[in-house]
Amino acid sequence: MVTIKDVAKEAGVGVGTVSRYINGDAAVKTKNRILIDDAVKKLGYR
Repeated sequence: MVTIKDVAKEAGVGVGTVSRYINGDAAVKTKNRILIDDAVKKLGYR
């Protein structure tokens, strides 16, 4: 099972940033959104 920590590590960002992204926080930078989105898809995070 893939965790939020795995996504953060793959994307090269903090766990808090991934959490904010998942919860729809507009404060996440576009660059980080792209990195996280790619990591989510690659790892199959749900």
